[in-house]
Amino acid sequence: MNNQKLIFIVDDDQFINTLVAKRFEEEGYRVEAFTYGEECIKALNRNPDVIILDYYFISNDKEVMNGMEVLDKIKGVKPQMPVIMLSGQDKGEIVLELARKGISDYIIKDNNLIDNLREAIKDLFN
Repeated sequence: MNNQKLIFIVDDDQFINTLVAKRFEEEGYRVEAFTYGEECIKALNRNPDVIILDYYFISNDKEVMNGMEVLDKIKGVKPQMPVIMLSGQDKGEIVLELARKGISDYIIKDNNLIDNLREAIKDLFN
């Protein structure tokens, strides 16, 4: 079906990580979930086929990079890596900046999250 493509999901919301992992594993993908971008960057040598990356990260006990900084690091190491950004907001200037930096898609965290992700991933792999 998808030749066991590897998806990285990076979100500090455990519910989102679990939801995405469960849904896409059911469809035959391998999914690795990370809470923060720093963990994802360290795992890039596992060569994911796509990274689903949250835009906004919060940590009470340490300073963490935001999605834009993580995207810059990913593109610095793997310029061709498809990255789908997730966000709870739809500010046009942020979307434009991310598009300039080479994201594959931008998806709002709403009730259509899984369907929109499924569509974006299908577009990438077809």
